[in-house]
Amino acid sequence: MTDRSRALTFVVLMGLVSLLADMCYEGMRSAVGPYLALLGASATAVGFVAGLGELVGYGLRYVTGTLADRTGRYWALVIVGYSINLVAVPLLAVAGSWPMVAALIALERLGKAIRSPARATLTSFAAKEVGAGRAFAIHEAMDQVGGITGPLIVAGTLALAADEPTGYRWAFALLAIPAALCIATLLVARRRYPDPRALEKASPAPPTHEGLRPVYWLYLVGIALVALGLSDWALLAFHLERTHAAPTAVLPVVYAAAMAADAVAALGVGWLFDRRRGAGASGVEVLAVAVLVTAGFAPLTFVGDAWLPFAGVALWAFGLAATESISKSIVAVLVPAGERGRAYGVYYIVFGAAWWVGSLATGALYDRRPALAAAFASGALIAAAAVLAVCSRRAVRAR
Repeated sequence: MTDRSRALTFVVLMGLVSLLADMCYEGMRSAVGPYLALLGASATAVGFVAGLGELVGYGLRYVTGTLADRTGRYWALVIVGYSINLVAVPLLAVAGSWPMVAALIALERLGKAIRSPARATLTSFAAKEVGAGRAFAIHEAMDQVGGITGPLIVAGTLALAADEPTGYRWAFALLAIPAALCIATLLVARRRYPDPRALEKASPAPPTHEGLRPVYWLYLVGIALVALGLSDWALLAFHLERTHAAPTAVLPVVYAAAMAADAVAALGVGWLFDRRRGAGASGVEVLAVAVLVTAGFAPLTFVGDAWLPFAGVALWAFGLAATESISKSIVAVLVPAGERGRAYGVYYIVFGAAWWVGSLATGALYDRRPALAAAFASGALIAAAAVLAVCSRRAVRAR
């Protein structure tokens, strides 16, 4: 097997791990907004819960990313993180109040905090052979296959067991099956690739602790603005239910369709990123354009009627795809391998803090007037696109 084939096989195998994990997590995420509403939570509470989960999930990643660089124990961190991550979701089946749901969401995000920097770094080791854009795009696309399947499982369960708390609990309990399969696949990956660093021909340099480049910090400013503007699905689903745009039991299907659009978009923007890099550009401009297009999602979703909210959800899914694939690819090309765990950790903590602030602000503004929430989200994304455009030019000069 050639080096490129080995690297591609590793990317696909880790993508399968994420596919199964996302069946569990995204199945939960597709239903948690309406479930919180059934348990008596307000829009502000939904925004708070969604944002708090992301704050926990992203806030600890600097620590775990630095730990991954210093110890090289990538597999141990990934396995522990997935184990926590995938136990918390089935436990929602026994949660009887929205504060308890919030605690379990925070626990699930804690698991993601432990494993995400190490997992992203493992994928980055295969990126040189496969292509940074392609490697992370394949991972994102496979993520979203799980993101489609999980919500459909939940939707089918709700259709059979009724749209009430008992139905949601049955749905969350069934998500334990992909959780167990995920851990089994992860153990197979570790056995086949005990040291994925060997996939990157040049051995990763040890951490220098000399600091990350200024262009990286400018990039993080843009990423923070993206996180401020990208509302969590829980709030979008809350709005769609509140306005009766779709029956509650159909919302997981809407989410599954959004994840399908995400998967296709991820492959497209990943291919474009590598193509622009090959032409001598930084690739950051691809993310800038994607974010600018995404800015239209908020007014369509929160202010539009008839079919317009669903067009807004499609734009939201496109922006999510670009952020989840290209943004991590950019870190892989801006930062030396020996510093990537720390760089991903910083990236995640900035993104998570901004996501929490943005979710809380959007939810609070929505309670006052949906148009205010739409203006806030769109303004943040337009500002993000401008910052990323400047970063693109500086990244080219820094190459």
